[in-house]
Amino acid sequence: MPTSISIISFYVVVLVVQVQHIYTKDLKSSCSTCRQITDNFNKGFDRTAKKNFGGGNTAWEERKLAKYEISEIRLVEIIEGLCDSSSFECNHMVEEHEDHFETWWFKSKSKHPDLLKWFCIETIKVCCPNGTFGPDCNDCVGGSERPCHGNGVCNGEGTRGGDGKCSCNHGYKGEFCLDCIDGYFNEQRNDTFSLCTVCPTSCKTCTGPTNKDCDDCKEGWEEDDEEACIDVDECAEDSSTCKEDQFCLNTQGSFSCNACDKVCSGCKGPGPDQCLACSEGFMEEEGICTDMDECDQPEAVCTEEHQDCLNTVGSYECQCADGFHDEGGTCIPTPTLEENQQPSEDQLVPDSQKPVEHEDL
Repeated sequence: MPTSISIISFYVVVLVVQVQHIYTKDLKSSCSTCRQITDNFNKGFDRTAKKNFGGGNTAWEERKLAKYEISEIRLVEIIEGLCDSSSFECNHMVEEHEDHFETWWFKSKSKHPDLLKWFCIETIKVCCPNGTFGPDCNDCVGGSERPCHGNGVCNGEGTRGGDGKCSCNHGYKGEFCLDCIDGYFNEQRNDTFSLCTVCPTSCKTCTGPTNKDCDDCKEGWEEDDEEACIDVDECAEDSSTCKEDQFCLNTQGSFSCNACDKVCSGCKGPGPDQCLACSEGFMEEEGICTDMDECDQPEAVCTEEHQDCLNTVGSYECQCADGFHDEGGTCIPTPTLEENQQPSEDQLVPDSQKPVEHEDL
């Protein structure tokens, strides 16, 4: 059973780790805010150059302009545009260190023209130079000139946070990002430089650029007599890999099953010339399955009286001949126009018996 002291120690360790994580996150965030502030300051500096000047008495403007360029008015205008109103962290940092901006503006600008370096790195110390990290701005793994030997990202680089560990780019691994992951090989390698290149498609792991340099073949490939990884033709295997109405198509490292042409009953490839047999309603002609004309067979397929045969693709239809129509499955004569015109009751009464209409007097 764990003692109360060991439990307390465990929670202390967890708390310390959480605090360190929050502290590191805050340091990275502070540096990001500071970089944005100095970037906006430089933009504001360009925006206010020669502001409100551009016409009139040139000599007078030049005198006034010289004063405006280094004036407190211009500094205030730039500072007012450093942060969005909704950004608490930015506004808090500017308000907290406004005196530093005044010091740099009036006393240090000419000697230290790089505001980011002077303010964020050297004065309030929330950032580090590129290629360095942490409270003391230590060099990243691989050195500040090529962090992670150019093959990854240094955790906390440019900030006062992070642990300096490398997150390697794809294809690289290891503490120094000099080793290659599976599927890549070292095309060049020394103590400070590594170039990882992707293996040939057939290799799971390899030592060089050809299929003879494979350590292991990928699934779908196998070693030949020369120890090269070559494609396995799954379609050539004895056992059927596809359904009866499909054909097998070999691909590099795999295969696919594709539907046969509708004229085929089983096939070995695409098209009506690759059928193993013809579907019902089709027949083979010179090696190709084509539509069978059922209406042109020696024995009639439409046997009812007054029926005509109509051929369709893969089948046929029985229709009533001209002058007949279907009624209950039997073709009966269609009445002519004269037969449809029956005399009206008025036409059947002789004129002598029709009532005489008199006009009203």
